[in-house]
Order: sequence, then C-alpha cells, then structure tokens
Amino acid sequence: MSEHSTPIEQGEDWGSIERFEPHESHGMVTRCAATAALGGFLFGYDSAVINGAVGAIGDYFDTPAGVLGFAVASALIGAAIGAVMAGRVADRLGRLKAMWMAAILFLISAIGSGLADVLWLLIAFRVIGGVGVGAASVIAPAYIAEIAPARIRGRLGSLQQLAIVTGIFIALLIDYVLATAAGGSEKELWLGLEAWRWMFLSMAIPSVLYGGLALTIPESPRHLVRQGRIDEARDVLRKVLGNIDLDAKIAQIRQTMTAKTRPSFSDLRGPFLGLLPIVWVGIGLSVFQQFVGINVIFYYSSILWQAVGFNESDSLMITVITSVVNVVTTLIAIATIDRFGRKPLLLIGSVGMTITLGVMAIVFGTADTNAQGEPVLHGLAGPTALVAANLFVFSFGMSWGPVVWVLLGETFPNRIRAAALSVAAASQWIANWIVSVSFPSLKNAGLGLAYGIYAGCALLSLLFVLRFVRETKGQELEEMTDEVQIMAH
Repeated sequence: MSEHSTPIEQGEDWGSIERFEPHESHGMVTRCAATAALGGFLFGYDSAVINGAVGAIGDYFDTPAGVLGFAVASALIGAAIGAVMAGRVADRLGRLKAMWMAAILFLISAIGSGLADVLWLLIAFRVIGGVGVGAASVIAPAYIAEIAPARIRGRLGSLQQLAIVTGIFIALLIDYVLATAAGGSEKELWLGLEAWRWMFLSMAIPSVLYGGLALTIPESPRHLVRQGRIDEARDVLRKVLGNIDLDAKIAQIRQTMTAKTRPSFSDLRGPFLGLLPIVWVGIGLSVFQQFVGINVIFYYSSILWQAVGFNESDSLMITVITSVVNVVTTLIAIATIDRFGRKPLLLIGSVGMTITLGVMAIVFGTADTNAQGEPVLHGLAGPTALVAANLFVFSFGMSWGPVVWVLLGETFPNRIRAAALSVAAASQWIANWIVSVSFPSLKNAGLGLAYGIYAGCALLSLLFVLRFVRETKGQELEEMTDEVQIMAH
C-alpha cells in the first residue's frame, strides 16, 4: 500500500464495494459482453475462412507452396499492425469507436477478397481484414473486462474465445456447404463467381451485424473515467453493477489513473529487458498460445487430411467436426473458469497438449511415405492421428484458448491495459504468422518434426505457467496495480 492511499484504500478491501453486491444487472452486462465478443466471431471467421479456399486459391493463381503460405498468413501481418494501433485508438477515441472501425475494415476485406482477380490484391484485402482482426483481438477482451463484475468476469471474458471458435465453426461449415454445392471450391457457384470467392463474401453479413450492434452498447466506464466524463461513467456503472456505492467505485478507478499524461507505450517500460514484468507475462501467454500449433489445425487441416488419404469433401467435414469440438470445450471452460481459476486450467491444458502432440509426432514421424514424400497412415495410425488431433483441440479449447484472452483482459492495471494488451496481442499475431508461414516447409520436412516442435512448446508452456502466471480469479481490476509493483520488485 502506498503512503498516499485514499480513504477508500485505507478503509476497505479493493473489491469489497462490488464483490458482495448482489444486484448486478447481469442481462445488461451479458448483452454488452456478447456484442463486444462479436469482434471475436469475425476474428475466428476471417482466420478460418481461408481453410476451404486455400487449395482453390493455389490453383487459380498458380502459386508455389511458399507464396501460398504467405498468402494464407498475410492477414496475420495486418492483425499485428491492427493490434498495435488498437490500443492507442481505444485510449484516445474510446472502445466503441475502435469496434466500429474494425467492423468497417472487416466489410472492406470481405468484399475486396471475394472479388480480387490478382494475387497481390487478394493479399492486400486480407491484410486490411487482418487489421480489423488485430483491433478486435485487443478491444473485445479489454472492453469485456472493464464492464464485467469480478465474480463473473471469467465467464464473460471467455465469451471472446467462444465467439472466436464459433466464428471458426461457421466459416468452416459455410466453406463445406459452398464447396459441396459447387462441386468443389474452385468451381463456379453463383453470378459467375467461384465458391471460394463466396466464402470470403459471406463475411460481409456478420461485419454489418457487428458494427450495428456496437451502436447499441455503452462505452467502457473506466474509459469514461479516464476521459473525465464522470456522470456518464456513473450511469454506465449503475446499469451494469446495480445500486452499489458509485462514488466509491469511481474513486477506486480514478486512483489507478492518476498520471497527468495520456496513456502511451512508454508506460510499459520497466526493469526487465525494458518492459514491466507483467507485460512479459502477457507476451509469454500470447506466444505460447500460438507456438503449440493450434492454428495449423484450422488453417491447413483440409490439406493436411488430404495429404494422408482423405478426399476434399471428407477433409472439410473432419475440419468442421474438429471446430465443433473446439466450441464444446470452450463451453466447458466458461462453466469452470470462475470456479477453478485460470492457472489450474492452463496447467491441465498444457499437460493434455504435450501428450496429444507427442502422439501425433510419433504417428507421423514413424509413418511410411509415398512417391511424393507424403505420409501414408496404415491400420490404426490414421484413426490414432485423428483422435489425437481432436483431443489436442479439446485440451486447448478448455484451457489456453479462452483463459489467455481472459488473463490478457484482466491482468493489466487500468492505466496500461489497452497499451499492454496491444503489445501482447501483436506478439500473438506475430507468433501466429511464424507458425503459419513455417508450417508448409515443416510439412515438407516431415510432419513428425512439426508436431514434435509443437509438443516441445506445449511442455515449455507448462513450465512457464508454473513459474510466472498468477491467479486472478475474483480480483477487481483495480487490484491489479499492486500486482505490477510486486512483480517489478
């Protein structure tokens, strides 16, 4: 506790004003969180829609594997840019305006990608959509954390991941339906346009929905306090928290935002390699979430399963089933995260991912190869790989998928939340890009090697959580300030 504690700090525990108040307006809070999480739906949709189109894009533009890998990963470049920009936009213009801007970028990308007739133009529009994805990956967890009561913040924060995996599922389902209706993703479907183009164009519908619903929810009360709009903040807090001591709550929030200058990336500077230790924890969580290779399953799975003997239709159906597993396991996380805590779920997930990725590494590493050097799975090897892949998704979906987004939204202090989230999310997208670009080459070198590397990263993630990640279950956002001071020392 600092020497200059306010009467509120001296007189009662930081979360007690809100934590024991039984009258939160859960319906209002859930609607706000669900609307913000629609950005996650578009995030998942935009990320996965390429899965069903990647083969047709390679044939249409006659691109080699390296260029195709770059085209698939091009949206991730935009996502890293969008994540870095979003924090500053959110702090200066507000969380809602950042959502609207992201929705517009999604819409532009959907139409442009679907109509692009040269590869560089497709890549450019994918980058634009990526900027929207990156912005949404910062804004949604920050907004949800800032508007949710502490005791249900984990569940509401997990809506971001539920929206992401639902977006993945819907995108893959639409890919499957469109490819089946056309007789192949490269075949014409409607209006003289190929099925793969309609896969991109379909994203326009949720983009418009996201932008429209974002007009119906209130601004983050913590952002309003930062801007000095106290009456508006009081009104929002009354709607989402009920009849608590609003003046005391606002005083708590203001105490964590006492600096005289605007929030900026310079606030993240600290004693360990130039950054605050808590920022490095956020970066570590983000990087490990990607380095276990989860997005290989969703970006390349249709091609992957074709490589081991399934046809295009069956491969797309397997991918859809895998995405359903992802949705179901995220629901498990939502039901348990506020009961068991964040850290236990991460540890369980890391163990499960290490085992399942290890099994896949052994199966593919010991498989025979055909004349093209592709693995051929005989007997039980095929079903074993399929089960292991889905158990890997299960392990990820109930842990590292939703829990990382919850932690990124809540673990940073109020003043640096948007900026720190920007850095962590940008790190995540860069790691995602590295995994996506490197996988085609790793696949050619051997799937056993690829999954062995991912298994090693899963094991390292276990050690990282044990050593560096702290439990935040039930803590108020205003309590996170001292957390940085403790870790910095």
